Amino acid sequence: MKVKKFSSRVKTVLFNFHPSAFLLITQLLLLILYAIFDGVHTGRALISAVGLIVLVLVVWVVDRSPGFTIIALLLGIPGFVLAILSAVYLNTVLIVWSSIIEALLYFYAAGSLIAYMMEDNQVTEDELFAAGSTFTLLAWGFAYIYFICQTILPGSFVNGSGATQTYTFLELLFLSFTNLSATGLSDILPGSSVARAVIMLEQFVGIGYVAVVVSRLIGLTVTRYKQRHE
Repeated sequence: MKVKKFSSRVKTVLFNFHPSAFLLITQLLLLILYAIFDGVHTGRALISAVGLIVLVLVVWVVDRSPGFTIIALLLGIPGFVLAILSAVYLNTVLIVWSSIIEALLYFYAAGSLIAYMMEDNQVTEDELFAAGSTFTLLAWGFAYIYFICQTILPGSFVNGSGATQTYTFLELLFLSFTNLSATGLSDILPGSSVARAVIMLEQFVGIGYVAVVVSRLIGLTVTRYKQRHE
């Protein structure tokens, strides 16, 4: 009973601090750390492990159902362990499985935040932060899929001149952001059918996210503004 009360208090405190804002700031800080440790697998794996803890924490705060939090834990705990193990042992199997679980957790967290934003007709500050956080979560999830493709299918990505190249996770994350935002700088290109399919899927998800979720939040915000000034 005491554990349940403590858990409830912690959840209330975190919610008052805007968990989505906390997640967004953490994601941006992790991005800086990825840039610092670019090309160093051990550093990337440890940073990923920290990111998984943050994801599970945010899902726990914003989700109303204990069942969804359990799913996040079932993904987060093995993901954390595999990330640590892949940092210690540079093993391809560990790297692939770690990336698969991390991708699933990022997409699951993104889905949790989307459900959180869509559950009512009022837009709070935290839901606006959630819009930005969800975008980064989707970008990270697809970056892990690209990383898996590159690991399993060497030559999945080529440079602008068509030469096969092995890219770091930060470079693949950059590719993910450009595709999700429909920027398409074309300095990293798909070199296989699987990579092309994943890129097209991400472009579709990016357009759908902006069209459905972001436009809804903007529409509700404008409506609330008009109601206040009528």
